[in-house]
Amino acid sequence: MSNLTETENDKQEKTEQIDIPIDYSIKHPLQNCWTLWYFENDRNNSWENNLKEIASFQTVEDFWSLYNHIKLASELKQGCDYSLFKKGVKPMWEDEMNRRGGRWLISLEKKQRQELDRFWLDIILCLIGEAFENSDEVCGAVVNVRGKGDKIGLWTSDANNTNAVLEIGRKVKDRLRIPTKVLIGYQSHKDTMDKSGSVTKSSYTL
Repeated sequence: MSNLTETENDKQEKTEQIDIPIDYSIKHPLQNCWTLWYFENDRNNSWENNLKEIASFQTVEDFWSLYNHIKLASELKQGCDYSLFKKGVKPMWEDEMNRRGGRWLISLEKKQRQELDRFWLDIILCLIGEAFENSDEVCGAVVNVRGKGDKIGLWTSDANNTNAVLEIGRKVKDRLRIPTKVLIGYQSHKDTMDKSGSVTKSSYTL
């Protein structure tokens, strides 16, 4: 009789567990709010007018909802960019949060286009997941789709903060699974603005 009673109790507990309502409206907040920008190179407009703010998000679920409803980076037209920055920071050198900083630059050859989407998503997940010890130094990231080869830049706020810049660069290289023999460089925005030729010198390389 005792065993029968325990079985009935077990059934009742299972029924009660099944009947517990699941609240699908609960979302998982991110540490920061992020804004996605889109740039389309229309020569009839100024650079700033070609830059469009798409949407902001502050939860994991809202990020995936946005990501799943936009084109992949590899599907953008040549000359177009996506930028993902902390809300309130514009993806331009002149922004107060960016002007003393720089970027880790990952260059992809034309034959690596199939890797672009993985690289870009991994960078995004590093940003919104606060994957860096120095995440406060991170401003955002930009992916440039170009005919000669695509580029991804991860922007930081202080080019002179050597320890933070190197930690972020090592994490990026590790997360993107970039081989040790392949070097990536960090360029300060000031050097990029002041360059006299087509190539900007790197302040750091890894």
